[in-house]
Amino acid sequence: MNLKRNGALLGLFAAGALTLAACGSDNNAGSVEVDADASGATCEGKANLSGAGSSAQKNAMDNFVSTYIAVCNEKGSTVNVAYNPSGSGDGRTQFIASQIDFAGSDSGIEGEQAALAAERCAGNPAWNLPLVFGPVALAYNLEGVDNLVVDGEVAAKIFNGQITTWNDPAIVALNEGVELPDTPITAIVRSDSSGTTDNFQQYLEAASNGAWTTGAGSDFTGGIGEGAKGSAGVAQAVSGSPGSITYVELSFAEQNGLSIASIDTGNGPVELTAESAAAAIDGAEFASAGGGDLTLDLTSIFGTDAEGAYPLVLATYEIVCSGGYDADTGAAIKSFLTSAANEGQEGLEEIGYVPLPDSFKTQLTESIDAIA
Repeated sequence: MNLKRNGALLGLFAAGALTLAACGSDNNAGSVEVDADASGATCEGKANLSGAGSSAQKNAMDNFVSTYIAVCNEKGSTVNVAYNPSGSGDGRTQFIASQIDFAGSDSGIEGEQAALAAERCAGNPAWNLPLVFGPVALAYNLEGVDNLVVDGEVAAKIFNGQITTWNDPAIVALNEGVELPDTPITAIVRSDSSGTTDNFQQYLEAASNGAWTTGAGSDFTGGIGEGAKGSAGVAQAVSGSPGSITYVELSFAEQNGLSIASIDTGNGPVELTAESAAAAIDGAEFASAGGGDLTLDLTSIFGTDAEGAYPLVLATYEIVCSGGYDADTGAAIKSFLTSAANEGQEGLEEIGYVPLPDSFKTQLTESIDAIA
């Protein structure tokens, strides 16, 4: 099934879910159909959890929260999870400072931040737990061109300024028979620290045949482009700027009615669909060597040349303490994540995500259960 869907309907879903997440309204939760008896969520612990971070996972989080509220309502408990989509970098910073119970991030916490997080977690490591996969669209605004094809090298050269017009020979070679204008290319990039930026730049490193030389990281390193804040910001900027292109999560591209490029990985153009994203995810491996942390090694996804596999896919993590929470917070975290990993996955494909494969769900559940 193609992930694309009616933008107006998606906008209504997102608006309603955002109200729910912000206000904790039981009225909105009442419209969500759930089988509470089948849920493993206990609804125990403190009633109000807090999280912040990745804007890429905002729509998925709305789904998790509304489902969790509905499950707990049926079980006779009133709960809420307030999530602020302030960006992955901000989420990790707030988590380290103990300002929130968990962080959402498109990149795992590591290095110095991981050490600081362990201090916050009473000496226990913070775990990166993937809850949903989100394909990243190369979304563009180019009149008369609805089926653009790019590859990793062309994408890198657009975002580092080596390709500056839409009729550049390298783009023409990938789009035989398409009339490409001499319109200047405007690259729109994230101005804030972003896990989406980090993943996109990792993809460029893996797939550009050496054209991307400025490295990865949560801040854009390409040295060009016009900045906009958040996933919604870059999508809106492209919507209002003919000749522009950005990297953004599929749901935001769809909400703004943007065209989405196919990616040629060496076996022909691959359109962004649920099936093509899942084909790439099948090749993912874990970077961590055992234990409860489930950080993924996405190099094999970004550099895939498997037939029919769409390579630009990021993992959305929840960063949690593996131990060190007070009893009420720990119980609530485990309850919420259990719901999110199971019934919360329902409906994600309809809003632009790829739900957890069963193999990931099994390992994720084991990690959630192991939170002390």
